[in-house]
Amino acid sequence: MKALIPAAGLGTRFLPATKALPKEMLLVVDRPAIQYVVEEGLASGADEVVIINSHEKKAIEDHFTPDPAFVALLRERGKDTYADAVEYVGNLNVSYVYQDEALGLGHAVRCAAEKTGDEPFYVLLGDVLVPDNEMLPAMQAVSDAHGGASVIAVMPVPDEEVSRFGVIAGSEVGPGVWKVDSLVEKPAVEDAPTNLAVFGRYLLSPRVMELLADVEPGVGGEIQLTDALDAVLEEEEMYALVVDPEDGYDTGTMESWLATNNALFGRR
Repeated sequence: MKALIPAAGLGTRFLPATKALPKEMLLVVDRPAIQYVVEEGLASGADEVVIINSHEKKAIEDHFTPDPAFVALLRERGKDTYADAVEYVGNLNVSYVYQDEALGLGHAVRCAAEKTGDEPFYVLLGDVLVPDNEMLPAMQAVSDAHGGASVIAVMPVPDEEVSRFGVIAGSEVGPGVWKVDSLVEKPAVEDAPTNLAVFGRYLLSPRVMELLADVEPGVGGEIQLTDALDAVLEEEEMYALVVDPEDGYDTGTMESWLATNNALFGRR
């Protein structure tokens, strides 16, 4: 099974810092944000992490490329702790495909179709960090209990924030597990079927990847992953795992990135 990390976006919310430095490489305490996500993907049991990158974001690939000469230099200077850290990152099982145009999350995921083949796959959004690495195994357990169905992570949000997210409609079928009937993108609070917002972690059946090939551009002229999820609901069951707000950290805005740094530094 592959874990896909879309990382080809422009990072406009962090400009001008992200003009030269990819947003995914912004430091969160002691490592770039994307390293947390790669480590989570590998800890899930995925045999490979596939970063869907842009050719303009070479710094991401440089970070995960082995550099034995630099490691040797650090060891010569007695900096073994740093050498170990650099060597460890270079040995992580990461590969790349490329999204040369920013045509939406669904398009980014579809760029990795040759990697996933006919297997289920994870999608991990890079704005969300799950440092305890426990969310994906919990989602896999839900999928296994329901015949290999797709599973998405959802999180309760305050009513005043519902209109910022995609939310699910459905019914609870067990403690913290919902059977999804539909997904509603950014509803007004009075129209929202629940307050359970999609959180940025997906375990998807191979049929989702097939359906992405036929999804037409939607909001903003982009190919939306949500549209493929709506389509798969007509053929397959889908479930949602309700996660605790303390299980994950958002880095998608300057304010949340700063808050995440403070929170994770405080956990050290």
